[in-house]
Amino acid sequence: MRVLVVEDERKLAQVLTAALQAEHYEVVVAATGEGGFSRASEEAFDLVVLDLMLPGRNGLEILQTLRQRHLQTPVLILTARDGIEDRVLGLDLGADDYLVKPFALPELLARIRALLRRGRPSEVLRLKAADLELDLVTRRGVRGGRLLDLTAREFELLEYLLRHQGHWVSREMLAREVWREPRRATPLDNVIDVQMARLRKKVDADAGQRLIHTVRGVGFVLREGEP
Repeated sequence: MRVLVVEDERKLAQVLTAALQAEHYEVVVAATGEGGFSRASEEAFDLVVLDLMLPGRNGLEILQTLRQRHLQTPVLILTARDGIEDRVLGLDLGADDYLVKPFALPELLARIRALLRRGRPSEVLRLKAADLELDLVTRRGVRGGRLLDLTAREFELLEYLLRHQGHWVSREMLAREVWREPRRATPLDNVIDVQMARLRKKVDADAGQRLIHTVRGVGFVLREGEP
């Protein structure tokens, strides 16, 4: 899942990025109001973490304009203001939650998980195939009751395969959609093959049936039974 962090305090932005990436979220940071508004308007995000005091356009202006444009992405406001009036104003303008600085990272992460659960239909939050299940909120994968120790890249790769289960995906598709490097000078084929081998070992090890298959000359497919 993609999270946009609009925060001009460099150190705080770095801390937030590290904490979110540790939970396997993809994080995009904007340091100005205009930059945050532009990214939120033009790109797809699952959640926006929005500071109120920003250079240029402030957080409340960004929030109000996004809601006027009918963008329903969940927004968690961060602010140093602790007044009830500020909280009410932010919520009235369309914020989904409000967190006052300084805050504890575990609380921030818990609120983000709650917003993501609330912001999407429950069936979209879990991807399944046979006894494999991927929870997109907690960022955890389970196979036959066994927790999978997935890196951030492996999680993204497995999510992509599950979203396309039953259909083959090429290395070019993975380079473009998972690695997001469609114009790389040298192909990512070897990197993708190594990552896929590691993922297959974690997913299919000690399992009754293989789910991840290589289709020679084509790419890969996640499905029950041989392709």
